Amino acid sequence: MVTSSVDPGTAPRLDDAMLRHPEIRAAVADLRARVASGKRMLLGITGSPGSGKSTFAAGLHALFDAGTSVVVPMDGFHLGNAIIDGTPLRQRKGAIDTFDVGGYLSLLQRLARRDEPVVYAPDFRRQIDEPVAASIAVPASVPLVITEGNYLLADHPAWRQVRAQLDEVWFMDTPPDLRLERLVDRHVHFGMDRPAAEEWAGGSDEANARLIESTRPAADRVIPWS
Repeated sequence: MVTSSVDPGTAPRLDDAMLRHPEIRAAVADLRARVASGKRMLLGITGSPGSGKSTFAAGLHALFDAGTSVVVPMDGFHLGNAIIDGTPLRQRKGAIDTFDVGGYLSLLQRLARRDEPVVYAPDFRRQIDEPVAASIAVPASVPLVITEGNYLLADHPAWRQVRAQLDEVWFMDTPPDLRLERLVDRHVHFGMDRPAAEEWAGGSDEANARLIESTRPAADRVIPWS
């Protein structure tokens, strides 16, 4: 059994209009063909904060039969608040240097080798704003591992090693106004007042977005998402 942060029964669905879009339809068809081979595929979903990475990854996951796919978020490798509290990193949580890239790389290498009966991955719980270790089980039998996160295409030495583990990386192309609106709403939902959410989205998040958007040309596919 796959224990995932995404339940196929309750995951967001890719609706008919989305699946009729030529880019999305072609991407899903190619993905199905690769998964049918039984060989493990590591698929990365990247894009700026608020671009819909988690929702799209969950929607992809829901297209496949139970036990066929699992979602492993990069956000499980956020540095814990005990590490960043009281440091300048606290005001930049979500920036590229606030993740344990070595831990994430090690996990992807284990998943790519597929030589363990099960690998346990961390999840990130927004309700407590913390990663939670060993929350997602990835059995060796699962052919499709979907991992989503901001920096999968970053041109930094350690992140280039991350990219090398992934068979493909898809970039979420979301209109900026919609992306920022979603991002503010998400921050409010998880406890910020609206002025603070708008400040964070337009400050720290937007600085991260500029870096992430610069990586778009390196993507295997660009997914239109609105």
